[in-house]
Parts: sequence; C-alpha cells; structure tokens
Amino acid sequence: MIPPLIVREAQRRGIDLIAITDHNASANVEAVIKAAADKLVVLPGMELQTHEEVHLLCLFDTVAQLAAWQAVVNTCLPAQENIPAILGEQFIVSADGDLIGYETRLLATSARISFEEAVEEVRRLGGLAIPAHVTRQVYSLFAVLGFVPPGTAVDALEISASITPDEARRRFPQLADFPLVQNSDAHCLDDLLGSTVLTLAAPTIAEMRLALQGREGRGCRIVASGSRQLLR
Repeated sequence: MIPPLIVREAQRRGIDLIAITDHNASANVEAVIKAAADKLVVLPGMELQTHEEVHLLCLFDTVAQLAAWQAVVNTCLPAQENIPAILGEQFIVSADGDLIGYETRLLATSARISFEEAVEEVRRLGGLAIPAHVTRQVYSLFAVLGFVPPGTAVDALEISASITPDEARRRFPQLADFPLVQNSDAHCLDDLLGSTVLTLAAPTIAEMRLALQGREGRGCRIVASGSRQLLR
C-alpha cells in the first residue's frame, strides 16, 4: 500500500477520486497526493476513533485543513508509545514509497474526543464528517451508540462493502434518513473496490456535500463493485 502502487491500482480500476484516511493519523497523506500528481484527485483525510470507539471519516479539501484537524487529534491521543513487536511498525513514506520515518506514538487507540464533538470540529474546519462502516458489528456508530445522535450534522453514513444498500436499509431502518456511501476501507491493493459514483462540477468538499444532498444537479449513488468510487 505504498503511494505509487495505490495510485496505479486506482487508475487501473478507473477510479477518479480517492481519499487517504489512516487511523488517527495523516503523515502519509501528502505523499499520496504527490504520487497522484495529475493522475487522479486525492482527498486529505483521517479515520478517527472517537472516545466511544466509533470510527469517523474526516475528509478535507486541503492538507492545511487536515493538519489543523491532526493538531486537535494529537491533543486528544493518550501519551503512549506504539509497541511494534505486538502492533507492527507505523511507517511514514515518501511519494516514491521509500521509508522516511516512523510514527512512534500509539495510533491504534481512541482519542479523547466524543463523536459529537468530532463531527462539530471537522465541519468547523470545512470538512465532511461521515461515520464509517455503520453496518459493522465493531467500531461503528450503530454498534456503539445504536443511532445518530439528534442534532449531529453528519454528511452521510458509510455502509460496508459486504452489504448492498437495499439489504443495509432493511437491517438498519435508521439509514433511511441519511445519504449513503460505500467505500473500500482498503488495507491492501486487492481491496480497492468501486461502488460510489458522485456527480460533481469539481472534486471539492462543497461539491461533494451538494452531491450527497442531491442538490443543484449533483448526485450520489452506489453501484456494483468495480465501478468508479470515492475510495479510502
């Protein structure tokens, strides 16, 4: 999963827009953006693990916005070191995929920020807040809280790649009130699956919000795997 191979595989599968959302981290995002150059659009992002152990996708237009969000998350992460022998190394790589450093702080943990606080701050910084894989049994909004807290301005809900939208809506009636996306949640190149098509005038967060809301001629739909998608 080094930057040039991610970009090459996304191109091979006809994907125009990807997002890099590492767990509580963003050190490798800029490398993928550089590797992509003019080949495809890469959104800066993060998959936050909230205090409640809910996974939340946080997507932004710029690396600067993501850096501001990372600064918030850094203040909320416990002061613990990673244990490579147990959890594996946390690599930082260049755009070419060369090793340039290690993240020594423990990332496989929860940040001391609530789900509702995180959504509010991401949106304040200009980003999209999308609860991740809500149909999963672990680390999902529905598994942990059972519902979307009233008044929480999430932009959409992500369903897992292993379930169809119709099946998801049957199993989770609360999905009916929200736009849905379906992403790869890819941890290896073989996991890059296509399913969400966005109709946009430009690949920006503002345009994506319009598409998720179905406004001004924009749109969002989930199709069969293998088509173009918002990839993470």
